Amino acid sequence: MKIQEVHLNKFKRFTDLTIKDIPESAKLVVLVGPNGSGKTSIFEAFNHWHRYKGWNTIAGTSDYYIKVGDNADINHSIWYDNRVQISAYDNALNSKDNIKGKFYFRTAHRNEPDFTTQSLSKQNDLHDFVKFDTLMTTDASVSENYQRLISHTLSGVFTVENEDKTVKDLKEELIGRIAESLSRVFDDLQLSSIGEPLVNGSFYFTKGRSTNFHYKNLSAGEKSAFDIILDLVIKGEYLNNTVYCIDEPEAHMHTALQAKLLAEMYNLINDQSQLWLATHSIGMLQQAKELENQHPGSVVFLDFSNIDFDEKTTITPTTIDKTIWNKFVELAFGDFAKLIAPERIVFCEGDAKGRKYKDFDAQIYSKIFSSKYPTTSFVSIGSCWDIENPDNISMKIISQVMQNSEIIKLVDRDDKSAEEVAECTAKGIKVLNRRHIESYILDDEIIAKLCNAVGKPDKTAECITAKTEKIAASTARGNAADDIKSASGEIYVELKRILNMTKCGNTKDAFFRDTLAPLITEDTSIYKELEREIFS
Repeated sequence: MKIQEVHLNKFKRFTDLTIKDIPESAKLVVLVGPNGSGKTSIFEAFNHWHRYKGWNTIAGTSDYYIKVGDNADINHSIWYDNRVQISAYDNALNSKDNIKGKFYFRTAHRNEPDFTTQSLSKQNDLHDFVKFDTLMTTDASVSENYQRLISHTLSGVFTVENEDKTVKDLKEELIGRIAESLSRVFDDLQLSSIGEPLVNGSFYFTKGRSTNFHYKNLSAGEKSAFDIILDLVIKGEYLNNTVYCIDEPEAHMHTALQAKLLAEMYNLINDQSQLWLATHSIGMLQQAKELENQHPGSVVFLDFSNIDFDEKTTITPTTIDKTIWNKFVELAFGDFAKLIAPERIVFCEGDAKGRKYKDFDAQIYSKIFSSKYPTTSFVSIGSCWDIENPDNISMKIISQVMQNSEIIKLVDRDDKSAEEVAECTAKGIKVLNRRHIESYILDDEIIAKLCNAVGKPDKTAECITAKTEKIAASTARGNAADDIKSASGEIYVELKRILNMTKCGNTKDAFFRDTLAPLITEDTSIYKELEREIFS
């Protein structure tokens, strides 16, 4: 089912609200706004409508649903009628049978820290009941889904179509889809077993070197993500033409996990259904934006911020332009950024997700300047092009959140011409005078200081000569004469050999970070040169 339009009349905090123009192509609808803006109330409206229209039952009282101050309606005998109107593209919604099972809800109060099943019970048909009276209810679904999983498998044993299947086949069907989804969200968490249903029935995992890792031992974030994945896999077997409403799916999760979970939620919802999320998570919002880029027309955003719901109001889907994105960032972080914001942020080249040594440039700069500039943070942001790109989303987010911090953009010189340097300067981007950070680390001054530090000043000339020879060899291979980085690995090996150094860094990058960078102190010319280029 795909929702086309919603109208609320004096419901909760809304006087007269219309949500319209939701395209039929929308598979994901994201409700965004600060706490108390009415996002959960939309889901309460859906739940009220679903219960009333599908089962002719009312949950909750008039003072819970009716807008405060509307005393005339509170005293009315049918106060609950026509509070909520919903129209859909693919269902007439004109009979109870057409309405039952068209909505499914997860509240923000999802908490089931532990369970072990020792008995089995028949599970209700999901089309025949409504789960919640109101969405203030605690939502414990993991143990219920365990029971439903087992029941589904037991039923399959007695199905004629499954007579040729082995026990292994049935077990793989039982947990295969869940395990597959979980593997796309977690790198080191695998569903391995469901135990013995009548003895120690629960979910068991492999995590790192740990096996038979009981559900209760998962972290809060792991439980939260697993809960939602499990729910969508299980419920998707029964509810395949349904609007799924999930309030704050990001609970207890870090940003990267939020993004992976949303991608998988989108994957698990079939094209006949629709997923509605209420969130102010930056991870969820960023992933939703990426999903829209991947599947144009499938994601819409409903912005609930800065709206006077005491007045007649219409909300239509919006796209994430710069203004909206900045607003989302503000909602996600709020005043927290003011508490953690450094005095200064330096965006520099480097990859925070590198396979080997991460954030090389940022960590070198931090080593050198942490003493004199303790309130400065160096942040790897990508390539030179990424820093020069005014639309870089990472820089936008950080700059928006850290509005009280001074922002410096720093790039390597590389082969930039004088004109290119001038262009960068005009854009507020600082350019190193030397080709890259290795040119400073391996300066003759620092090599001499290294020789003195290890008690071998007499080896200084030999070390500098070795450096010169390795640069010449690199140049002979076609590298630029000032490309110290291309020769840095061989220079590292020679310095260790000549000075007979041990425990100074097992790799070139570690050696530069842990042994050479600390030698660039305030009394050195190299320190003063870098300081001018970055901070002046």
